[in-house]
Amino acid sequence: MKRRHFVQASLLATAVPAAWAQGNGTWPDKPIKMILSQPPGSGPDTVARLLGEHLTRALGQAIVIENKPGGQNIIGAQAAARAPADGYTFYFATTAALVTNAHLFKDLPYDTNKDFVPVAFVARSPFAVLVASDSPIRSLQDLVARSKANPGAVSIANEGPKTFGGIIARLLNSRARMGANLVGYSSIGVAVQDVIGGHAQAVVADMASTAQLVKQGRLRYLAVSTAKRVQGWEDVPAIAELVPNFDMMGWFAVVAPTGTPAAVINRLNKEINVLLADAEVSQRILTIGPIAESFGAPERLGEFLAKEDANWKEVAKEIGLLPE
Repeated sequence: MKRRHFVQASLLATAVPAAWAQGNGTWPDKPIKMILSQPPGSGPDTVARLLGEHLTRALGQAIVIENKPGGQNIIGAQAAARAPADGYTFYFATTAALVTNAHLFKDLPYDTNKDFVPVAFVARSPFAVLVASDSPIRSLQDLVARSKANPGAVSIANEGPKTFGGIIARLLNSRARMGANLVGYSSIGVAVQDVIGGHAQAVVADMASTAQLVKQGRLRYLAVSTAKRVQGWEDVPAIAELVPNFDMMGWFAVVAPTGTPAAVINRLNKEINVLLADAEVSQRILTIGPIAESFGAPERLGEFLAKEDANWKEVAKEIGLLPE
């Protein structure tokens, strides 16, 4: 099925009459579940809980974060896809869950086109190349030079070849002709600890998961994965300054099981957009690592997902990633 169906599903959902015929006609009248594919304490989890805290006050019902990590987002995405479409279960999704997995796995237990409808974009999540704070590697140019001089001797840790960080590492290794040894780990936490411990020379990870470690002086950013320098980290160069046209950024978005009433989707979309427009909330999100951004109506998110799908199709072709 083509990705355009995601956009069409969004348009169809918003065209449905706004009547909400459940219980006494009001929504919400009980707690709302937000499923997350990452573990407690991770960057996405911290952002989701921040949103949940504010949405609880705005909606008058508790937002319950349910962590279902593992399987490269598949466990959480599958649980969300199979949840009742009654307006009381949503999915705080990542790039991997909604876009990249479709290009990496032949038989996903969920269909990104059929099983979800867009609700709201939340934030962009830059990735970065990092080293231990005491590493002799002082810049991305230094990392590239050392890798070229000793092919295979410099290790770049990542969360695995089929993860966003793993793909960024592979793309960087290819475009910069580095010859680095890419080492996949079971989790980004383990990968980061190996870099801090000196068992790997660098790591590619999301800034949301590593910002606090950088502020604590345990890790140091070499470069960000975006086309331009990141707000709040303007002293950190972009990979694109060394490798032209390099622009890889993760993101977070809220989606709902297909069939969720349009009135509910539109209400939650409105409340999330109001929160993201709040300077204090957006600053707190930036402190965590991601950059808050509102897309407006749900169908705008659907259009964005279609573009992301086309982009990742080209990236997968460039680095020879085939679905398995």
